[in-house]
Amino acid sequence: MGCNRNCGLIAGAVIGAVLAVFGGVLMPVGDMLIQKTIKKEVVLEEGTTAYQNWVKTGTTVYRQFWIFDVQNPDDVAKNSDKIKVKQRGPYTYRVRYLAKENITQNPEDNTVSFVQPNGAIFEPSLSVGTENDTFTVLNLAVAAAPHIYTNSFVQSVLNSLIKKSKSSMFQNRTLKELLWGYQDPFLSLVPYPISTTVGVFYPYNNTVDGVYKVFNGKDNVSKVAIIESYKGKRNLSYWPSYCDMINGTDAASFPPFVERSRVLQFFSSDICRSIYAVFGSDIDLKGIPVYRFVLPAKAFASPLQNPDNHCFCTETVVSNNCTSYGVLDIGKCKEGKPVYISLPHFLHASPDISEPIEGLNPNEEEHRTYLDVEPITGFTLQFAKRLQVNILVKPARKIEALKNLKRNYIVPILWLNETGTIGDEKAAMFRRQVIGKINLLDLVEKALLGVGAVMFVVFMISYCACRSKNGK
Repeated sequence: MGCNRNCGLIAGAVIGAVLAVFGGVLMPVGDMLIQKTIKKEVVLEEGTTAYQNWVKTGTTVYRQFWIFDVQNPDDVAKNSDKIKVKQRGPYTYRVRYLAKENITQNPEDNTVSFVQPNGAIFEPSLSVGTENDTFTVLNLAVAAAPHIYTNSFVQSVLNSLIKKSKSSMFQNRTLKELLWGYQDPFLSLVPYPISTTVGVFYPYNNTVDGVYKVFNGKDNVSKVAIIESYKGKRNLSYWPSYCDMINGTDAASFPPFVERSRVLQFFSSDICRSIYAVFGSDIDLKGIPVYRFVLPAKAFASPLQNPDNHCFCTETVVSNNCTSYGVLDIGKCKEGKPVYISLPHFLHASPDISEPIEGLNPNEEEHRTYLDVEPITGFTLQFAKRLQVNILVKPARKIEALKNLKRNYIVPILWLNETGTIGDEKAAMFRRQVIGKINLLDLVEKALLGVGAVMFVVFMISYCACRSKNGK
């Protein structure tokens, strides 16, 4: 009888020990299985989860615009007063709804090539007005003329055409014209062949971005989605030194197993450069734990504050010998036009940049750019890309529309907020297929380890107590 009881207690302790050991062994084995599955599913080839979402995003992406409506155009043009602006918006378009085209797998170097078609559909229900709403904005052609044509004689000729077309420093344009293009009356009089259509994003619809060539991850998953070349080149030819490099992905996804300490690098053709984001906080996105990565102020700092930015400093007139910060001269990437990119309302820009402008209210929460990345897969499940388009205007003695200016202005034209969030259906599927399975495996591992350990301790204590009692 005593032997049976003792044998049963020992058997229970052994079973507990086996369960605990099995649970302990299952942890690294389970992690290996998860890693193996993830590595298989993030590869950019037909049949994987990543490929399906990569070809055509399952997330609805919107691009909202706020236009800076100039309130005192005559005072600025005649007296060089501060420019008073009032933002109007949002005006919302659906973008990135077209699937990637010309997708070609390149087995020789484990890359995949493609182009991304551009398209924008106006969404009246998400907008404060219509595409025919009118704004007083800078005259893009007049402002650009002295930058593109620096010769005094040529400027005199252009001045006569500007006067003949009755153009001035500011103009009234509809939203549709400002964004997507209009026939400029001044440029239409220029005698030699040039494009007479002007618009902040012209041309956009029915165009493509690329060709992109990215690593598919088949041979090395740590390189998946990283851009190998853009338009057939590994550098941009816009910037000196390492600033010209194309780094990282397109920000739609990153190599898997993202850690908080990682710096996420990505390239954006909108700003003609590579940039980076750093960990900001942990976020719960529809039941999915994600890491929020944000663009740091350091990315826009002057070379005095951040020496890495020295090769982004291009224009001494604006940058004051590289001491001003927060704006990026992308003129070389825009055919010499004086286009400057910043964060909305000159967030993180030096005070001298915004000083000539009234009506700006930079706000970190509303105007910063962030990416919410699911760390196991590296997929970006939510993002907000915010940037502002500005034009540099400077005095031009030979052009009457600009001759009364006594200072340079970086004039804000508009700012945009491009956002996308994983849909409820996709989020439920992600929770079920990724998070749910990982959590279940984790629960089984802990349950086996915990139950086994408790069984082992309880049965061993009982066995020892029984032996002690029988010994008496």
